[in-house]
Amino acid sequence: MKKGELIGGYSDSRLAVSLFLGSLAFLVLVACSESTAPTAISVPLDAAANLVPAREPLATLAPISEPDASSKTQPVPTADNNPTLSVPTLTSKVAERSASTCPEGSDAQPEPAAEIATTVPDPARATASQPVLKAFPLPAGSRPHDVAPALDGGVWYTAQGSGELGWLNPETGETRHTPLGARSRPHGVIVGPDGAPWVTDSGLNAIVHVDPKSLRVDVFPLPPDRPNSNLNTATFDKNGVLWFTGQGGVYGRLEPVTGDMEVFDAPRGRGPYGIAASPNGVVYYASLAGSYVGRIDPKTGEATVLNLPTPNQGARRVWPDSQGRIWVSEWNAGKVAVYDPIRGTWREWRLPGSAPRAYAVYVDEQDMVWLSDFGANSVVRFDPVSEEFDVFDLPGNPGNVRQILGREGEVWLPESAADQLVVIRY
Repeated sequence: MKKGELIGGYSDSRLAVSLFLGSLAFLVLVACSESTAPTAISVPLDAAANLVPAREPLATLAPISEPDASSKTQPVPTADNNPTLSVPTLTSKVAERSASTCPEGSDAQPEPAAEIATTVPDPARATASQPVLKAFPLPAGSRPHDVAPALDGGVWYTAQGSGELGWLNPETGETRHTPLGARSRPHGVIVGPDGAPWVTDSGLNAIVHVDPKSLRVDVFPLPPDRPNSNLNTATFDKNGVLWFTGQGGVYGRLEPVTGDMEVFDAPRGRGPYGIAASPNGVVYYASLAGSYVGRIDPKTGEATVLNLPTPNQGARRVWPDSQGRIWVSEWNAGKVAVYDPIRGTWREWRLPGSAPRAYAVYVDEQDMVWLSDFGANSVVRFDPVSEEFDVFDLPGNPGNVRQILGREGEVWLPESAADQLVVIRY
């Protein structure tokens, strides 16, 4: 295109004039917009502080290594047995694993430093990271060994010291004791398919059933050729058959409807202790003296020995998770182990602290694993996903929690040495 030719009916000179006028108009608009732009407001620091509500500084907690027991919150038993509220004095997150848990060929991982929580939970509200703890005093000399949440909202417990079955009302702190018979020394208690408590009584060498309404006591003694079996715990399989253990070297089953009972000799003799049924109905038990986990064939009653990675670990109690894996507390080794029946594999983790003694184990509805640690007088919560432990000091010193059981949103702990029950709500 040559100069002087028309562009849309305009000559070059007319185009130049149009471009000049358009540029002039643009400059005027820019100048006007700058004169009306908002300006920033400077606020003095004192005034700015009033724009956001002030918050109180968060309280800090003592580190896990703090030896001073006086810093721990202690529930004070009251004469009228009212429950006392306390807050766990310490929540630590510790990720620990034994060398045997590292997959073959992987690099060893350094032990992460302990992370101590710095917030105190609101007593009126529990969160996943900050549970709330309550302690309920029991009659002196009760020595509660095991607990089982009742269907009516209460909590059953075996008062081993007095030979009775106890019941606690968590709303009022009221307790009620039912005598089980002369020489009774109840150990475990569970709630059966009939909604009633079933007790393994080592003193009576019998399984005991208590009607939750009438409190009638029915006793199912072991056969005469099985004296002093030292009965420990029980569980129900998917067919409603009760299975039980005896540290004297036996395990057995009871048909509640007919009262028929059969007792078996355990592999390796003495030791059967904790017992539980997996979601698919398979029954497993732990042998404390034998250091193994037994898997029971419900048809033949035969037990298959499952050896743990750590020798002489002292497997004490077992509990399944929702996936059917079996979690084990290792008393001698101070570890928690898990068995995957599908893969036939084991993993282990050592509990935090210098000298852990893992006693009880329980898996809640979120598949979090709870264990009691006699070595640290604490309860730990293990997250299988993050492989971290939360540590909570017990209110009783010592507390001696020998079993853990719960229902949705809470776990119950019997402090046998302190004559009280403790609940942790999360």
